[in-house]
Amino acid sequence: MDKDIKPVTAEERARWPKTVIVTPPAPFADARGAIQPLVDVDMKSCVLISSKKGTVRANHYHKTDWHYCYVLSGVIDYHHRPTGSSSQPEVVTIRPGQLFFTPPMVDHAMVFREDTVFLTLGRNSRAQEVYEADVERIHLADAP
Repeated sequence: MDKDIKPVTAEERARWPKTVIVTPPAPFADARGAIQPLVDVDMKSCVLISSKKGTVRANHYHKTDWHYCYVLSGVIDYHHRPTGSSSQPEVVTIRPGQLFFTPPMVDHAMVFREDTVFLTLGRNSRAQEVYEADVERIHLADAP
């Protein structure tokens, strides 16, 4: 295993969300506005991704990486199933203001219904060599 990729522990796995959609904690609000907590766990990457309507991202699974995604604008049809399964993937529609979670060893693809911008917060570094050492490409979904 790459030195920058640590193995997943049972303790870590026990803390993962049990559902795709994650309800964030209540925001901290006062007269100045609000601060919305999204994710409060150790992580190594945060990326801002923009995707064009009718395109597909992912079509892969991660061996150890997980990611939380927070949709800022647009709509994603998120396809997922356990890695190794031959069943049809479940599809969850994700909208602005929603947070969702993908654990390791879950086949997933994102189909963009409209131009979309989202944040991805990940366990592992997003350095290309680290990312490629942990990802396995598959075919789960096509562009509409």
